Formats: sequence, C-alpha cells, structure tokens
Amino acid sequence: MADQQDHLMQDHLTETSSAAEDEVLTPPAPPCAMVIFGAAGDLTRRLVVPALYNLANSRRLSENFQIVGVDLAAKDTGAWTQGLTEMMNEFVTKGGGEFSADHIDQDAWRWLTGRMSYLQGDLTDPGMYQRLGAHLAKLDKSAGNYLFYLAVADRFFEPVVAGLGASGLTAEQDGHWRRVVIEKPFGHDLASAAALNAHILKTLDEQQIYRIDHFLGKETVQNIMALRFANGLFEPIWNREHIDHIQITASETVGVEHRGKFYEKTGALRDMVPNHLFQLLSMTAMEPPISFDAEAVRAKKAEVIEAIQPLTPERALLDAVRGQYDAGTVLGQPVRAYRHEPDVAADSVAETYVACKFKIDNWRWAGVPFYLRTGKYMKGHRTEIAIRFHQAPYALFRGTDVERLNPNWLILRVQPNEGIELAFAAKRPGPAVRLSTVSMDFAYNKFFNMAPNTGYETLLYDCMIGDATLFQRADNIEAGWRAVQPILDTWANTKPTDFPNYAAGGTGPAAADELLARDGRVWRPLD
Repeated sequence: MADQQDHLMQDHLTETSSAAEDEVLTPPAPPCAMVIFGAAGDLTRRLVVPALYNLANSRRLSENFQIVGVDLAAKDTGAWTQGLTEMMNEFVTKGGGEFSADHIDQDAWRWLTGRMSYLQGDLTDPGMYQRLGAHLAKLDKSAGNYLFYLAVADRFFEPVVAGLGASGLTAEQDGHWRRVVIEKPFGHDLASAAALNAHILKTLDEQQIYRIDHFLGKETVQNIMALRFANGLFEPIWNREHIDHIQITASETVGVEHRGKFYEKTGALRDMVPNHLFQLLSMTAMEPPISFDAEAVRAKKAEVIEAIQPLTPERALLDAVRGQYDAGTVLGQPVRAYRHEPDVAADSVAETYVACKFKIDNWRWAGVPFYLRTGKYMKGHRTEIAIRFHQAPYALFRGTDVERLNPNWLILRVQPNEGIELAFAAKRPGPAVRLSTVSMDFAYNKFFNMAPNTGYETLLYDCMIGDATLFQRADNIEAGWRAVQPILDTWANTKPTDFPNYAAGGTGPAAADELLARDGRVWRPLD
C-alpha cells in the first residue's frame, strides 16, 4: 500500500512539475494583432478560432492580443462573434469536429471575443487594405506586430499578399514583425507553385512566410524527431539494413461532403500527397539535423523530398493508383457515389483515392519502398506511419508448429488515439513453441495530461514567436510538386475507364492491393 501511495505521489509530482515546466518553456506569445482573411469561412470557425480559444484557455496569448476578422460577408463585430459563439457551443453539444471539449470556459471565451473586431471588405479592393491599416493603427498602438492569416481560397493568395505589400502593412520596422500564414493548396502543380512562390517573394522575405500544414501540429508528428534522435534504441536501426518498407496512411470515413467544386479540380493526389503525406514522409526519413534550429530541420526535410527518385511515365502508370468511390456503407450508414455528390460531374474522373510507391535515392533508404495511400469514404479513419522491419531468420523455428514468423512493426499513430505501438513476436505459455504477436502501446492521452487541441495550437503559437521549424520553405514546396508532377502529367494523358472502382466503406481499389502484391507485400488492415 505504501509503495502504491509513493507511486501516486510521484505521478502527481511529475504532472505538477511538467505543468510548471510548460509555463516556463511556453510563456505567453509576444503581443500582436492577428488578421484573419476569410473570417466568415469554415476553416476559421472549425479550426482557427477554436485553436485560439485553446491558447487563450492555456494562457499562451498576450494580454495585448487582438483579432481582426476580414471578409466580404455583410456582418459587424457583434454578428461575427455571436456566430462563433454558437459554433463553439455546437461543438460541445454535438461533437464530431476537430475541436473536442465537454464545456466552454466562459471567462476564456469572453477574454477572446472581447479582443475581436470585424471589417467587411473585398480582398481585391486596394482601398480595403488602406482601411485595414487605419483600423490596426487605432487598435494596436501598444503592440505593432501583425500576423496575417490567409484562410481563403488559393486564388486570393496573390492579391492579398500584393494588397498588404502595396499598403505598407508587410514592412518591418522599429523592431516590429509582419508575418503571413498561407494555407494549402500552395499551387496545383510544379509550375503554379513556383509562380506563387516567385510572386509572394516579391513582397515578403522568406522568413516572413509561414506555409502551414496542420498535420505538423499533431503531437505524434512532432514526436517523430524525439523518438528517433533522443533514443539510442531507434536511430541505429532506422535505415535500409533493418527496415523492409514503410507505409504512410491517411484514410477517412467521410466523403467530399460539400467540397465537390474543390475536389473536381483538385483530387486526392493534389489535396494530400505533396503536402500532408510528404510532410510525414520527410519527418520519418530525414537525416539528423545539427540542431533543432528551424533552418537546420527544414533543410534536412527538403533534402529527403529532393532525393525521391523521379518517376518516368511508365513507372507512374505502375507505381501510382487512383480510385473513385461508388455507393456503399460507411460506419453502418448508406452513402452515395462520388458522381452523385453535389457539384460533381456525372462522368467525373476526379480521384478520391490515391496510392503511390516512392523510393528515396540516398545511402540510408536505397531500396526501401515508401508506400503512401489516402482516400475518402474508407473502412476506417486512420492516419499513421507504419515501419516494417526485416523478417527474422526462420531456421531456428523449424520443427515447431510455427508456419511463419509475424513481422515486427513500429506504428506511429497520428490520429485518432495519438501514440506509438511496437508489435513483436513472443512465445505463448506452454510446453510447445508457439508464437503470437504482442504489442507495447503508448497512448498520449493515457500517459500525459493532454489539453484539447485541433492541431493548430502549436502552429499558431509558433507563428507568433517566430519559430518556423514546422512550416515549409519554398524549396520544400517545389520539391514535393516535382515528385508528383510525373503522376499528374501521366494521369492527365490517360483518363481512367473504370471509375468508380471501389465501394464506399471499403479499403480502396484492387489495383492498390496489386501495387504491393507485386513486391510480395500487403497493406496493413484498416480495421
């Protein structure tokens, strides 16, 4: 009993110490005014504002923090904040979104909404930026730091940055900073991404640009570097000598919902691979940086993407699979086919599923395939990085009832149930030699007292303190598009004839299974 009490006391002291350390390591961000373009949009309501609430609730925002919402919608400050309040309450009562909480701390929410103001305006109107500048000058005399968040359609990226520059709002002086956060999609192919980079770099310095990917706000993604580089156990075996292949999965149990127009011109490849999945790949495969300085880390991530072997048109046809969902059953509910979704063409060839095989041409990973897959209306909701180690020799177990050895997997779960699992073989009790697969499982929410988060909290805080480690540089963006451009070109010239080719609620098209079967491998189940 005394030992149990000692352990409980130690756990309490550890949590208390951890909380105190967090206060020291993550003090409130510097004062700033955050301008959200697209303030009436879905992204702002579902993710950005809930993340700001979580930061306010954890006291990570300055007392002089201000939020200015800008949108074409005819609203005033009261109507805007009232709509946000209703959305936050709906998250609590109905759930289902990225934001998860059993109640809203009214003091924290009043603190945040009391710092909000709304400015109606057309993003293509130069006069709007002059009015914004005057509004900020009156609002923000004590701070002088501006964070501009572009939660808008990608067609507005260039005009908004140009408008900010022409009005002088991006000029840094007297020790005050100006930073611009740009959401994806950053271009729709290599040429457009390079053109967008060139355009915004006419107005902004690279250190002012924060190209955001909310996947990198997930704790498991950030923990990849800690797992590899802080443990002598893993880094020595993190290479082709010990690893057979790596699978990166981002499967969703939702369809395109109300994003038919977007998906018709984008598709799963553009939407997920050169940004989300390549970020997971680069964090997994990067070489050790000399420090955790932002430029040191980002340079190593860019090197990995640049080392991806270019695909010929012939290889692109073999190593990239596309699919489109048909009607089916997802989580027990019947759902319609993609071609019957709103704003989708009856003969659409937009893909809702993609699976690819890439190889990285460097000393660490030569010969190790990286299999990437993502899809809508899949059997299970899962984002994970699965590392498959080489098979152990079989000779020792001849003469037993062991037909085959189970493989060793290291699974990094990004969502849901963030954590790390190690699967390995162990002898079952009894006189006969019988093996079973067992696992060691670390779940963040069980070991740490984790605060609710949407994945944006860390990223927004990093923007305010000027830490660009988790954001993409121009060269990283362009390297990602360069790697998938052969697939885009090949698919543009060879229209699919079998769409729809997988039932909603399934595991994807048969060709995706064949992609691995040709190499003698199989996908991990989505159950």
